Amino acid sequence: MLVADSSISPIAIDAVNVVKAYPRVRALDGVSLRVMQGEFFGLLGPNGAGKTTLISILAGLTRATSGSIHVMGHDVVADYRQARRCLGVVPQELVFDPFFTVRETLRIQSGYFGLRRNDAWIDEVMANLDLTSKADANMRALSGGMKRRVLVAQALVHRPPVMVLDEPTAGVDVELRQGLWAFIRRLNRAGHTIVLTTHYLEEAQELCSRIAMLKGGRVVALDSTQALLKRLAGVRMMVRLRGTPPELPNVIEHDGAHWVLRLARIDQVESTLALLRAHRCVIEDIEVGHADLEDVFLQIMGSAAEVAA
Repeated sequence: MLVADSSISPIAIDAVNVVKAYPRVRALDGVSLRVMQGEFFGLLGPNGAGKTTLISILAGLTRATSGSIHVMGHDVVADYRQARRCLGVVPQELVFDPFFTVRETLRIQSGYFGLRRNDAWIDEVMANLDLTSKADANMRALSGGMKRRVLVAQALVHRPPVMVLDEPTAGVDVELRQGLWAFIRRLNRAGHTIVLTTHYLEEAQELCSRIAMLKGGRVVALDSTQALLKRLAGVRMMVRLRGTPPELPNVIEHDGAHWVLRLARIDQVESTLALLRAHRCVIEDIEVGHADLEDVFLQIMGSAAEVAA
């Protein structure tokens, strides 16, 4: 079944001081991180942070200016054949050849890795991704969600121990998203290492055991998800008010009636409510809970911007 070979190296991905410089910008500025075998690892950051550049170097689509990356112990430049055999990449863009069926597409992908008579595995992958009924359908006839599943299947045809998912659920419906994550979780439980980039931070919070955040080509945070939430998030407080409030600290967002605040400690809730009452604001509703990964992300990105300034 879907079992990864974990006999090569305990480290799935090892990036050391990776720099990618262009004439006017450094897309990556000394990125170092390690992803261990069997991890579900999140790679987060705003647009332009360097995530796609790092993935491109990892996949051998471009070369780093300096530094090194190894996949399962294989250097992506010096030992690129083995490095690519160990890696499956699901790109963000829906890239496909419109002249072939789903089965033909997967056979061709197998051929890129020198795999012949791979139909048994192709059938198993299609079954796991609910593509069996579309095996003989032309790629042009598939919906966007089905094309997305074929991209995942293409990344799996050579049974790579490491998978990189670049925005895999962008623009897909809820049902497909849930089905895709159920399958990816099964792969991870079977030993496959998963690296995920996504702008759906609730997905990263639920799925990833460890997270790296990039900003301006640098790693600005790298820790377990729970440690990030515990260390940085604090308390999230939402109040619905009637009246004009005073200037409130740490406002995340508001529309005049609903205010969302980020507080450092739980004891600041009562002092904030006392301040509102003192200004004769009527508190119509209140909700207090732990801040989530989105709050952590905003804090870290804001801190990184202040340091850069």
